Amino acid sequence: MTRSSNYIEWNPAPELFRIGSVSIRWYGVLFALGFFVAYLMLHYIFNREKVPIKMLDRLTLYIFIATVLGARLGHVFFYDWDYYRDHLGEIFLVWEGGLASHGAGMAIILALVLYSARYKANTWWVFDRAAIVIPIVAAFVRLGNLMNSEIYGVPTGLSWGFIFRRGGETLADGTLLNFVPCHPTQLYEGISYLLISLVLYVLWRRNIANIRPGLSVGIFLVGLFTARFLIEFLKVPQEKSHNPSLLDLGQWLSIPFILLGTAFIIYAQTGPGEPDTGDRRFKRFH
Repeated sequence: MTRSSNYIEWNPAPELFRIGSVSIRWYGVLFALGFFVAYLMLHYIFNREKVPIKMLDRLTLYIFIATVLGARLGHVFFYDWDYYRDHLGEIFLVWEGGLASHGAGMAIILALVLYSARYKANTWWVFDRAAIVIPIVAAFVRLGNLMNSEIYGVPTGLSWGFIFRRGGETLADGTLLNFVPCHPTQLYEGISYLLISLVLYVLWRRNIANIRPGLSVGIFLVGLFTARFLIEFLKVPQEKSHNPSLLDLGQWLSIPFILLGTAFIIYAQTGPGEPDTGDRRFKRFH
């Protein structure tokens, strides 16, 4: 990275190192690190609330599978189906790139419902605790995108603009962005997601016995996808059919999550649910 008075020149190699024919890339390392940090935080939460750690290990597996599978299928069907419908055998070649956060979000919601049903867990408790750490994983994924010089923004004159030498993105008018300072939208999103996680952690820490069911996951959905919706205005469009006069696909996909989160917050404030206190929080775990 080279710092100029007017911009930051960004040109890291996506590959961290190589072992024989196996390439270890920054994206994969940061993806795994995000899960590790999230696991450590959930480990603390489970210990603090006296929930068996074996339930955390199972929950982590559910979330991991849902994240990878959902993100891949989201990319395939939301962003690049024109290609994959003629290359069905490549759909599950995750290591070749192509993941979509909205697909991951849908799959994680389904996975948490299945987990709660399978292990007779309090569904709201699972959603609210998972919501604290999922933004951490999302933030590390965006750092991986930064190291890959991908999913960045449109040109900017701001002093923290990045020139993504390896980017290769072009605007609709044919402008090649490899030599133009652009918004580092990966950092904008990553910082936003970490702040959401911090807010939810503080809310949990100060109100462990009094958080109404659905509040944390509602704040998570509204906060994360509102940030995604707004930052999308600064990004180079990812889908090929983008119409600059309309919202892009990432924004349209964010709206249902924002509405769902709003519904959860309203339910938490006005619904019949009681705070997860005492044995109500734990007796459903086996």
